[in-house]
Amino acid sequence: MTRRIVGLALLALIIAGVVGGIVYWRSLLSTAGTIGPSMTVQELTIEPGATLRQVLKLLQERQLIVDARRMEHFLRCCQRQPKLDPSQIKAGRYRIAPGQLPMVVLKQLVEGRVVLEKLTIIEGWRFSQMRQAIERHSGIAATLRWEDNETIMALLGAPGLHPEGRFAPDTYSFAPGTTDLTIYRLAFQAQKRILADAWENRQPDLPLASADEALILASIVERETNLASERARVAGVFINRLRMGMRLQTDPTVIYGIGEQFDGNIRRSDLTRDTPYNTYTRAGLPPTPISLPGQDALIATLNPEVSEALFFVAIGDGSGGHYFSSTLAEHNRAVQRYLNRLRGTPPSSLASDESSPDDATPDDGDALLDGELVPAGNAGPDDP
Repeated sequence: MTRRIVGLALLALIIAGVVGGIVYWRSLLSTAGTIGPSMTVQELTIEPGATLRQVLKLLQERQLIVDARRMEHFLRCCQRQPKLDPSQIKAGRYRIAPGQLPMVVLKQLVEGRVVLEKLTIIEGWRFSQMRQAIERHSGIAATLRWEDNETIMALLGAPGLHPEGRFAPDTYSFAPGTTDLTIYRLAFQAQKRILADAWENRQPDLPLASADEALILASIVERETNLASERARVAGVFINRLRMGMRLQTDPTVIYGIGEQFDGNIRRSDLTRDTPYNTYTRAGLPPTPISLPGQDALIATLNPEVSEALFFVAIGDGSGGHYFSSTLAEHNRAVQRYLNRLRGTPPSSLASDESSPDDATPDDGDALLDGELVPAGNAGPDDP
């Protein structure tokens, strides 16, 4: 009798355990199949080294799942194939939309689909402006803020290389907390690839001895026009001048040579004051690029428009376009038309101004010289 009672008791316990297990198993399935009550987009940060339990607790707090403890048990014992490996959850900042099943939310964390930061480097910026933009970006971890340009280039594996022009203008996406060195490396490697490809596909017989010379000229073209339709034509003018041994006489190089002392106006004294970058006083290309040229400027420079044009001057009609001439007499008439068009315009609106990291495009180099407007690309009568 006693054995029979004990047997029945054990059987009852087994049945209760099985029933309880089934009930709990169903509750786990229900937890995994229940959408959290959150009705808004949730932004959350998964810290490096966070455990599964900590992550699930955070998801419950943000109402993206209904029960962290049961969800943990489900992940450990009840997943169906293909299984999600919760140990592979990636650190980072996430933006999670409401109305998603818990396994969909966790898949986003495992795949590391973090909220990406963005940084836009504008065509025609100087390297100093790129540095400012990187240093001001809240999503970039600053490790090089106090380092000089030479140190940055050495860390990029290019010791002694001048940084100007060596970084590709583009919009870069990256995870929050990415280091500044990583951003520099991305842009540096991108520009190397773009330059190599453009050089490989260049027109034959250009008066450029190397890809570096192409980069220098492209940086000038980038600063001289904001119009994509004009890049190849502007490049053609400079290529023609190089072939003939004429000085480039381009204002943006003068501005670059003035450096931080540039106050927004180019004066006649600036055109005659010799610096390595003054293409009014020196023949050929300046020693380094003067800006960060984009891919389109590089392609245009290495595939210039074939023409006889040797001069160009701004039209002055607000379009940003230029008038191109093949003779000095024609050019001087175009300059006079331009100056006549601008008569009555307040001088403050004519002065050239360097672009800042907040600008969308660089200036075109037009400037006031001792009260007289001398447009970019203007070659004087003493041009060789």
